[in-house]
Amino acid sequence: MLVFTNADEKQSPTVIGAGCELKGDMKTDHTVQIHGHIVGNITATTVVIGRGGTVIGKIIADTLFLHGTLDGPAIVDTANVFSNAQMTGVLSYRTLNITNNTGLDCKLSTRRDDNKGTNNDK
Repeated sequence: MLVFTNADEKQSPTVIGAGCELKGDMKTDHTVQIHGHIVGNITATTVVIGRGGTVIGKIIADTLFLHGTLDGPAIVDTANVFSNAQMTGVLSYRTLNITNNTGLDCKLSTRRDDNKGTNNDK
């Protein structure tokens, strides 16, 4: 039996499963969970990059949960970086939580503006 959400259900997450490869940009006002491989930019309320998940591109989100790999900049309000996470690029944040991580090779930049994705956030 297949289960689908209807147009009135606005809370269902977008899930990119393990083994899935996607090329292109994503934009949603909900959660995106990545367990596969994405080459493209992601704009979402919450982005979860799971262990084994990879994103090559820019992330703009309220909240980022990074367990996997991000190759590119991220502009977020809250960044949660976990033990096996790896990132290159610039992580621009208001709140940063790092849990036992040694895989960051990125520049950290505290955000003070109210605009995401402006030219000042490169």
